[in-house]
Amino acid sequence: MTDPSRRALIAGSAGALLGGGLIAAPSAAQNLVEGPDNWATMNRAERDAAYNNSAAVPESAGMIDRWNAASADLRKQHKDTVDLPYGKGERNRWDLFPAKDPKAPCFVFVHGGYWQARSRESFACLTDGVREAGMSAALPGYTLAPDATLSQILAELISALDWLGKEGPAHGIEGPVIISGWSAGGHLAARLLPHPSVRAGLAISGVFELAPLRDTYLNEKLKLTDEEVANLSPLRLPAVEKPLTLAYGTAELSPLVENSRVFHAFRAAQHAPGALIPVPKANHFTVLDALRPRDGLLARAAIDLAYGL
Repeated sequence: MTDPSRRALIAGSAGALLGGGLIAAPSAAQNLVEGPDNWATMNRAERDAAYNNSAAVPESAGMIDRWNAASADLRKQHKDTVDLPYGKGERNRWDLFPAKDPKAPCFVFVHGGYWQARSRESFACLTDGVREAGMSAALPGYTLAPDATLSQILAELISALDWLGKEGPAHGIEGPVIISGWSAGGHLAARLLPHPSVRAGLAISGVFELAPLRDTYLNEKLKLTDEEVANLSPLRLPAVEKPLTLAYGTAELSPLVENSRVFHAFRAAQHAPGALIPVPKANHFTVLDALRPRDGLLARAAIDLAYGL
């Protein structure tokens, strides 16, 4: 069970979203903020399962192993522009893959792992499609929870984009940024959309309302505060008036599906631009199969954002 004060906090948030007329589907909005319909009566294991993507896709470990191998090969080909430090932390590093044209748009991809796992090195291969289309690509690392709070993680990535704007031209990257990310990276991409170097975004399978995570295993390391839930949940903030495409797999866990659908409705109600892309039959991991090839559904979306500006 969630404690009464926490229930009041998340219920108040749902009321604000609904009462403000920002979401057209009240039941979906209420469920997203408070969790599924029976959230309050679920036991801990059931609440954990609602957000446990790795358990829901047991074959995901093998997929990540394959990404690791392909990404390692790509990074070897660009050894002069990987592991570039932007801050003092061990993981405060960029992997840069400059295009032939320094002024080409740059696809910046923020890795997932619920802010507490994985690393940029695994995901370099997922930029294959956008790079084939003539874009630069860049992947930033960041300190993981519990060594950093979510507020600190966001601050690190803001400083990373600042660094890219200043130092990127020396490494062949000076075009506009298309910010993207998957899972936790989708959340971070949405929160990085206001950065002045960012022209548009593609958030894949993101979490845009943080409140329910406090009732799951994820909060053991995140230790989310009331202030972070309020200030870091994109669904609780004014919509950023830049294009933001939201994507999810239709075979994902229900909360992940609803996060993208409700956030898109929230932005659309404020006339903020951006498409909603359901990737047919994709789960939380196979959704990225639509990003890696140039003709993939999500690669095309990123390319359209870059060259349609």
